[in-house]
Amino acid sequence: MFKRLFDILFSIISLLIIFFPLLIISVTVFLSSKGPILHWSKRVGKDGIFFLMPKFRTMVMNAPNLSSNEMQNPDRYITFIGGFLRRYSLDELPQLFCILIGDMSFVGPRPALYSQSELIYLRKKNNIDRVLPGLTGWAQVNGRDNLSIKEKVILDTFYINNKSIFLDILILYKTIFAVLKKSNVLH
Repeated sequence: MFKRLFDILFSIISLLIIFFPLLIISVTVFLSSKGPILHWSKRVGKDGIFFLMPKFRTMVMNAPNLSSNEMQNPDRYITFIGGFLRRYSLDELPQLFCILIGDMSFVGPRPALYSQSELIYLRKKNNIDRVLPGLTGWAQVNGRDNLSIKEKVILDTFYINNKSIFLDILILYKTIFAVLKKSNVLH
C-alpha cells in the first residue's frame, strides 16, 4: 500500500517537474526523424498480463521490433537524437504515466518484451511475475545491458526475496548514479 502511494505521488511530482523537458524532447524527436514521437512497446506486466509501455522513439521507422540486444548492428537503426536519449535513459521518461496508472512501479524487475520467451518463462518459474515491473530495478543497477537473461533472473529473484522500502531507496539512489555515468548501456 505504501509503495503504491509513493508511486502515485512521486510520479505526479516527477511529471510536473519534467513537463518542459518532456515537451522539448517530444519536439526534438518529432523534428529529427519521420515517425511518431512515442514508441509503444508490448510488455509483460504483473501476473503475465500484457500492457503497452511508451518510450520516446529512438529508432528509425523500419527498425525490427526487437530489443536492441537481439538485433545485429542496432546502431544503424538508432536516430541521432535516439543515441543521446538512450545514453541518459531519457527515452524511458514516458513510463512515468505507466507508474501513475498502476501498470508499473518505480522499482521492480524491468518489464520483458512479449517476445522474450526465455525471460518470461524463467520469471514465471521464479515467481518474479507476481510483482509490478519497474522503471528501474536491482538488475539495472547491477549490470543492465551487460547481463545475460539468467543473470537478470537471479538478480530479480534476489529483489523479490528481499523487497523492502530500504532496498527500493538503495536502487533509486544507485539508478541516479548509473544514469549519470551512462554505465552498462550498450546501445
